[in-house]
Amino acid sequence: MLIREAAAGDWPRIWPFWHRIVAARETYAWDPDTSEEAARALWTGPGKRVYVAEDDTGAVVASAYVTANYGGPAARVANAGFMVDPDHGGRGIGRALAKHVLAAAKADGYRSMVFNAVVETNPAVGLWTSLGFTVLGTVPDAYEHARHGPVGLHIMYRAL
Repeated sequence: MLIREAAAGDWPRIWPFWHRIVAARETYAWDPDTSEEAARALWTGPGKRVYVAEDDTGAVVASAYVTANYGGPAARVANAGFMVDPDHGGRGIGRALAKHVLAAAKADGYRSMVFNAVVETNPAVGLWTSLGFTVLGTVPDAYEHARHGPVGLHIMYRAL
């Protein structure tokens, strides 16, 4: 697997799984009806470093971005988003991409990373805790999950 910074031509390979994941209403707090243009702005907008993971065939199977979570004197706190194509889950791609992004964020001078809205039923919560993230708090019933109904959103943190 190759993990690299995304190029402009990668978006058409990210969009199909981005749309599928967001439309499922199970892990991301973005509108399931987000247009492709708006999705691209959310994922690749100004100030974001975007990465992709390619499998052995060169297919883009995952993507992540890193950006400052806050501005000004708090700009050394990173935020990130991660998506693995559901057809390629369970193969360690998310873990490899997460380790890569955490190292890159640290190298870029970030001191910590915060996730603002991790759906508490998201299987990735286990990944994040195994990589040293802690749950700082949970906003109860903040997310309308497609299968579970109202569930909480975790705020997660890790020092870099």
